[in-house]
Amino acid sequence: MTTRTTTGDAVAAARPDPLGYLGAEIQALREQSLYRPLVVMSGRQAPRTTMDGRPVISLSSNNYLGLATHPRLVRSALDAVRDLGVGSGAVRTIAGTMELHEELERRLASFKHTEATLVFQSGFTANSGVIPTITTERDLIVSDALNHASIIDGVRLAKTARAVFPHKDVEGLETVLRDARDKGGPKGAYEHILVITDGVFSMDGDIAPLRDICDVADRYEAAVMVDDAHASGVLGRNGRGTIDHFDLHGRVDIQVGTLSKAMGVLGGYVAGRQHLRDFLVQRARPFLFSTSHPPAVAAACLAAIDVLEQEPERIERLWENTRFFKAGLEGLGFDTGISETPITPVIVGQAETAQRMSRSLFERGVFATSVVFPTVALDKARLRTIVSSEHSREELQICLDAFAEVGRELRVI
Repeated sequence: MTTRTTTGDAVAAARPDPLGYLGAEIQALREQSLYRPLVVMSGRQAPRTTMDGRPVISLSSNNYLGLATHPRLVRSALDAVRDLGVGSGAVRTIAGTMELHEELERRLASFKHTEATLVFQSGFTANSGVIPTITTERDLIVSDALNHASIIDGVRLAKTARAVFPHKDVEGLETVLRDARDKGGPKGAYEHILVITDGVFSMDGDIAPLRDICDVADRYEAAVMVDDAHASGVLGRNGRGTIDHFDLHGRVDIQVGTLSKAMGVLGGYVAGRQHLRDFLVQRARPFLFSTSHPPAVAAACLAAIDVLEQEPERIERLWENTRFFKAGLEGLGFDTGISETPITPVIVGQAETAQRMSRSLFERGVFATSVVFPTVALDKARLRTIVSSEHSREELQICLDAFAEVGRELRVI
C-alpha cells in the first residue's frame, strides 16, 4: 500500500522557490548591519515594559502622553465593544459608517479649527489617499527633501510632475515655485501646485518653518499641505499641532494628523475645508476600499480628544522631560542634531555602531532602537529616542547613566 504525501512541506520541497533570491538580500543586509529583527513586547505600552523577555525602560515608543493605557480610553473602548461589537462590518461608503465615526470627525474638526475632517485607517493611508486623489497630470507637487515615506509614496502614486526642495530651505522652495509659474500660460506651466511638508520631521525632530512656507506659497498661488503626525498632541494649544503652534489657521489647506502616536490609539485623518472631505469620500481609494475602524477605536479616539482638552499637564510634563533628557545627552557630548521636539536622535554615524550601541543599552535595561539606511543616510545612523510625559525623572537619569557608560565604551563620546 502506498501513501500519498500532501503536506505543504512536501510540495515546497518539490518546487523551486522563485523568491529564493530574497534570502541572499537578507544575508546582505545582515552583513552590512542593516538588518533589524522584530522585538516583541510583553505587557503594556509603558515607560517600563518587557521586550524580548527583558525588563527595560523604553525610549522608542510614540506614546508621547501615555494615552495608550489611559483608563479613560480603556473604558471607552470596552464600552464600545460591549455595546457595538468588535467590528464595523464594511467600508464607510457601503454600511460601515457608524455614528461614532461621524462624531469623531466632527470633534476632530472642532479640535483642529477646520470645517471638516475625514478619518483614514492610518496616517500612512491618509497621505497615500489624499495626494494622488486631489492632483492630476496638469499639476505640480513640491515636497521637502526629508518628508516622511508616506508622503513620498503618495507623491509616487500621483500622476503629476514633482519637484523636491532642500530640507527646510524656503529660498529653495521659492526658486522651484518661481520657475513653475514663469513657464507656460497666465498661471505658468501647471494648473495647480501643492507644497507638502512635515510639521515635525520624524528622524531629526526639527520643526518646519511653516510661516515662511505659507508666505511663499501664497505669493505663487500654491496650496499647502502639512503632515502633523509628530506634532499632534505635542505642539500647539492642547496638542493641536504646528498650525496652531504658529497661529496659521486658515492658511494651511490640508492637514494630515495621526491618531496612533500621542493620541494613543490608531488611525489618521485629513483636516481642511468641507469640499476637500466630500471629494475624498468620493475618490480616495484607501477610504473607499478599506473597512472602517472598529467601534472601540473610534470611541477611544474620542476619549483621547477629551483628555487632550482636559489634562494639559500631560503635555507640560512631556516638555519638562524632553528638556531634561536632551540637556543630559548634550551634556555628555552626544550629537543630538537639530532636534527641537521630544524626538531626540543620538547620531553615531555608522550602522554597525548604532546597532552595537542599541544592543549594549538593551543589556543594561534601556530600549533605544537603532535607525539605519534607508530610513536615514548611510553615514547618519542613529538611535532615535523619544521620552514621554509618563517617564519619571529617576527613569530618565537611569537611561542617561546607561548612555554615558555605553557611549564611552564604544568611544562615541
